Amino acid sequence: MTQVPSAESAVQFTVTDADTAIAVGSGSLAVLGTPRLLAWCEAATCAAIEPTLAEGETSVGTRVQLEHLAASAVGQQVEVTARLAYADGRLRRFSVAARNIGPEGPGALVGSGEVTRVVVDAARFMARISG
Repeated sequence: MTQVPSAESAVQFTVTDADTAIAVGSGSLAVLGTPRLLAWCEAATCAAIEPTLAEGETSVGTRVQLEHLAASAVGQQVEVTARLAYADGRLRRFSVAARNIGPEGPGALVGSGEVTRVVVDAARFMARISG
């Protein structure tokens, strides 16, 4: 296992009409859609890994496991946290969790899971796919 600096982040979002299951095509209700929750989890992992990257490096998502456990209404604030759980070479696996935020702070668990990212050289990666 590679020693890398600890990596974690907490990012807050507010559910808008554009984030609902109706808007993202994943259902018929005006609540936070699972694809948007997934995007927010990936954003939290990007925020966590960014300070650990060398110049010219970036990361790409390669695997996601996510359980969407509770609904979030339009206007609800959601905090998404990402914490580095495992590192091996270029691979970084993050534990992610999303909670609705109320007046007393983080509340109901909205979702949890794991996001795996791989560190790559951005220019080499793009050159490879540009053919």
